[in-house]
Amino acid sequence: MEHVIEYYSRFDEWGRLDREPLEFIINWHYMRHYLPSSGRVLDNGAGPGKYAMALAEQGYQVTLSDLTPRLVETAREKAAERGLMERFAGFHVLNATNLNGLPDESFDASLMLGPLYHLQREEERIRAVRELFRVTKQEGMVFVAFQSRMRMTLTSLQFPDFWKPNNTMDAIDRFRRTGIFNHADPGRFTGAYYFNIDEIKPFMESHGFETIDLIGSSSIGGLLSQEQMQAWEDKGESEQLLNTLIDMARDPSIAGISSHLLYIGKRK
Repeated sequence: MEHVIEYYSRFDEWGRLDREPLEFIINWHYMRHYLPSSGRVLDNGAGPGKYAMALAEQGYQVTLSDLTPRLVETAREKAAERGLMERFAGFHVLNATNLNGLPDESFDASLMLGPLYHLQREEERIRAVRELFRVTKQEGMVFVAFQSRMRMTLTSLQFPDFWKPNNTMDAIDRFRRTGIFNHADPGRFTGAYYFNIDEIKPFMESHGFETIDLIGSSSIGGLLSQEQMQAWEDKGESEQLLNTLIDMARDPSIAGISSHLLYIGKRK
């Protein structure tokens, strides 16, 4: 966990979501569709609070938690800048595997949009999902992010020297078997675990959740270059393109090529 804290203490996650807006746009579209009309929401593993601010602006009472103290402080500053402090019930430095101090069944909806793919050991992932179950009300909605093993395999094949040690076929084959990735270049993306697509629903359902949907957060947009996206904007069809990408995000045939996935479920 110290590597995760170190990485996110210097990485601009808010800026990443601004630079790569499609993930946020698609996730937020489907979250708004499934969120209750009001209530208490936990943003667990919130980072600097991009989703938490959007929730607060919609009138939800938000509790924010993250492992990295600097990100929690950044989120507090963002809320203050936006005049949203009264919408926040608390800002907590917590590990997703132990949400100590958060009461049982206290949230109408819960987000966990980062922790699972930073937990490389299965027992840690299980503890995190059990904690999510514990703090969410019965029938409450959950939104959980996963990263795709297939997409990371494709990315490694396309750009091997950018994703060391996945710059040899032996390493890529080992990654395909284990889902474990630890970047060999100092200062690059922290260690992660990537799920096979067909593992996600059984994993969540085995820990008490009913599956509602599985969304490809970047749809097929991640396969389009900036020049290709710009070509549609030049045609005056960027809004229609975005609507198409949002609609296609639910297509199970493209789930594996989306870098991030959004699991939408309900606590039984």
